[in-house]
Amino acid sequence: MRRIEDYALLGDLETAALVHRSGSIDWCCFPRFDSGACFAALLGGPENGHWSLAPSGEVTHNARRYRHDTLILESEFETADGRVRAIDFMPPRGVAPDIVRIVEGLDGHVRMRSELKIRFDYGRIVPWVRRADGGRIAVAGPDALRFSTPVEVRGENFATVAEFTVGVGERVPFVLTWFQSHAPQPDDVDAEQALDDTEEFWLDWANRCTHEGDYHEEIHQSLLVLKALTYAPTGGIVAAPTTSLPEQIGGVRNWDYRFCWLRDATLTLVAMLNSGYREEAQAWRDWLLRAVAGNPADVQIMYGLGGERRLEERELDWLAGFESSTPVRTGNAAHAQLQLDVFGELADASYANLSHGIEQSGHARSLMSTMLRWLEDNWRQKDSGLWEVRGPRQHFTHSKLMCWVAFDRAVRLHEDFGFPGPVDRWRALRDEIHAEVLANAWSERREAFVQAYGSEALDAAVLLMPLTGFLSASDPRIVSTVDAIRRDLTTDRLVLRYETKDGAADGLPSGDGAFLACSFWLVSVLELQGRHDEARELFERLLDLRNDVGLLPEEYDPVAGRHLGNFPQAFSHLALVDAALTLSMGRSMHSH
Repeated sequence: MRRIEDYALLGDLETAALVHRSGSIDWCCFPRFDSGACFAALLGGPENGHWSLAPSGEVTHNARRYRHDTLILESEFETADGRVRAIDFMPPRGVAPDIVRIVEGLDGHVRMRSELKIRFDYGRIVPWVRRADGGRIAVAGPDALRFSTPVEVRGENFATVAEFTVGVGERVPFVLTWFQSHAPQPDDVDAEQALDDTEEFWLDWANRCTHEGDYHEEIHQSLLVLKALTYAPTGGIVAAPTTSLPEQIGGVRNWDYRFCWLRDATLTLVAMLNSGYREEAQAWRDWLLRAVAGNPADVQIMYGLGGERRLEERELDWLAGFESSTPVRTGNAAHAQLQLDVFGELADASYANLSHGIEQSGHARSLMSTMLRWLEDNWRQKDSGLWEVRGPRQHFTHSKLMCWVAFDRAVRLHEDFGFPGPVDRWRALRDEIHAEVLANAWSERREAFVQAYGSEALDAAVLLMPLTGFLSASDPRIVSTVDAIRRDLTTDRLVLRYETKDGAADGLPSGDGAFLACSFWLVSVLELQGRHDEARELFERLLDLRNDVGLLPEEYDPVAGRHLGNFPQAFSHLALVDAALTLSMGRSMHSH
């Protein structure tokens, strides 16, 4: 049985690949994160495309790690005949994207097998393959892949196979390069030079980190994942490099996350700025400004990598799904939802930028003023909320909280940085929303703030109240809410997003894992309440949920003890960094 945590990430800042611990690349999209996959075994089977590279015989032991501060994956395989190391990486993008794999003999003589099965368009199209110097060229429609290696290859069952033996000290390279089928073939890649260049790139980036304090390694490892999920040409950051990994095994909660969510902006900016990565923060800010430009009424909660707005959802019925979890989807219908919280996140991002000395352009000020004017007239609307529910719109507590944040940050922008605007009106709206939330989002029966006005359901998003400065973490209502969430909205001490009984707000069948970002929010709140030991104990528990190479999914199933959801998940790693910074600095990253 495959598990999501069995995979490691490779990336070149424009796309990504997932490598199973057995040595098989089961997911890869060329040339962008959101392109059609040429390896889709992750969501089907080997017949949907994969590239395995491993010993031919029985593997008695294997282990893997990333080279320190890089995304260069090193996997060791031990057999009865010896040991080998596979070095897998994607060099930072030049003209064309590459996957480079180097097999190194460590002990004895090990028989190896490479099986390359290319299936374009998410595992559906078998390409035409022809011989080329040192390998093969595979073509189908607009896509072409060149496979090169010094070892002999042959065709077998519509796959390209190589079998060879590697001895101590020998190194055998393989290179797979994508290019447009109508274009000339790209230049050859020197695998060893590419390895040196890739290591130098990641180490140079790592050395720019300025954070010093508790959990430095954990913070930096998650920042490395976020960097890998960045689409370098535009600065956008994908929520995850995968689609349709299930939130419930065998269930229908399978979504495409290869897009850029606005709400990731605040956490990303704060994480990068507090760690010294100003260029990444500025690139993300610039992406935001381009993406949301236009009429505020048309602002979406997510966009494509370049700011594309049409992300129509469709189902790929030829893929069986990860562990038969269907449907497999591309696109995301939630892009058309109204989610008012994004206006608060944009205002918070603007304030964070200025607080860290990043200048605001006239265009950015004009855009923010226009959005605030729209929100003045529309914050009272019902919406679909943070969790993108597919049920009826409601007055979600988190959405109203973030409308409060929008006007609170507008007031602060005026007071601290001279941001022009009707500050008295902003103050009045801030006070009105604050009073309304306190009056309508509190449940006497639950002794907690609840999911929506008139609801009795708990929702972990209210944990953001103290983290955004809406109320103090020590406020009795927050203390009581935290107690209720820990009592009624946790499983094995991990926090669920919201109560998902049949008939819940999301309009979907019940069943959901523990949403890891919510547990990291709880860490931060506990720390702000002075419950330091409890906060660190929970944080350490969450760190233990990372896989062996430090990657986190969206959700975790504590009963089955396995990862759930798209992987690796930017939101989880962002929340990890935010909680670690809160533990390290003793204050919220968003309320100051």
